[in-house]
Amino acid sequence: MSMALIRNAKLLRSRLPGVLMAASLLAPALSGFAQAQTLPKPAVEAAPQAVPGFWDPRRRPDRPDLSRITVIRFLTETDYPPFNFTGADGNPAGFNVDLARSLCEEIKITCTVQMRRFETLLDAITSNRGDAIIASMAVTPQLRAKVDFTDPYYRAPARFVSRRDAVMPEVRPEYLEGKKLGVVAGSAHEAYLKALFTDAEIRSYANDDAARLALRRGEVDFIFGDAISLAFWINGTDSGDCCAFSGGPFVESRYFGEGIGIAVRKGNDLLRQALNWALFRVWEKGRYTDLWLRYFSVSPF
Repeated sequence: MSMALIRNAKLLRSRLPGVLMAASLLAPALSGFAQAQTLPKPAVEAAPQAVPGFWDPRRRPDRPDLSRITVIRFLTETDYPPFNFTGADGNPAGFNVDLARSLCEEIKITCTVQMRRFETLLDAITSNRGDAIIASMAVTPQLRAKVDFTDPYYRAPARFVSRRDAVMPEVRPEYLEGKKLGVVAGSAHEAYLKALFTDAEIRSYANDDAARLALRRGEVDFIFGDAISLAFWINGTDSGDCCAFSGGPFVESRYFGEGIGIAVRKGNDLLRQALNWALFRVWEKGRYTDLWLRYFSVSPF
């Protein structure tokens, strides 16, 4: 597997490849923005009830013949907290791991969870050393050619962050005219800003740390990036309690991806359908919400 494909496999760590920077994607053809209203005080916005929903209760998946599945060998990566990490007891832990175990309980079969380096996961599943990858792997056209995916079980939205004394409840292009916007160079977030926030001053930085430092120093008015990593930064010590989300999430799939799915071998429709059915059931019973609240104290949505 090429390093380019590895980088693009995970939405939370990747930048879109050059083809996504083409002019066709930068055309201002978006009809509105998928934004959620935020409360004036960021501390209130982080309330645990802000749990996203990724399933339509009117589209209940059919229950497949689960008797044909005897075991599921899940593969996940070694070090990507809070999604995957080694627990205090030495065993796999994290949001993805606990979700996998909940799916196994719903299907009522034995499951194993093996941790591997992220760049080895595709090779492992295609060589039958595992059955399903649950490792925050983004659904992309390049990966669809190699594996099949379940329905998305979470998304990585984009959001603006400002200093706490300049929080805006809603963000639109016309609201940021003349404002200085920090973003990581070469990222999908930069492409989005250049396409739609044309009257703002866009300042590109080498990495997230540089953009966040610029915001703390007041060199930019806002930064724009991955909402999940920003949520942890806002709530962590590195931010120095300087900043908070402004406006709601942006989820336009042409820029920010189709979501995060569980990968299975090409053609393994039975397992894919079983996992889709179990994902819906775990969400319907409220267990997904419980799991989300356990790991995300600041909502990225």
